[in-house]
Amino acid sequence: MARKKSAATIEAEIAKVKSDMEKLQGRYDTLAEKLKELEAQKRRAESEAIMDAYVKSGHSLDEVLTFLQP
Repeated sequence: MARKKSAATIEAEIAKVKSDMEKLQGRYDTLAEKLKELEAQKRRAESEAIMDAYVKSGHSLDEVLTFLQP
């Protein structure tokens, strides 16, 4: 037969789980911010690549936009 836990033991476990969750939330927030920053960097790099291709192409802006539109 399993022993029953005391209320104090359960409270201690609850406090530990809450503390662990707060630490994980902080780590999650940090990683989410880093992901957001990396995605912005990727968009900037893609924008620069598109602009470089446009400049090298010799086509007008209207020609490029017509080609890109669905």
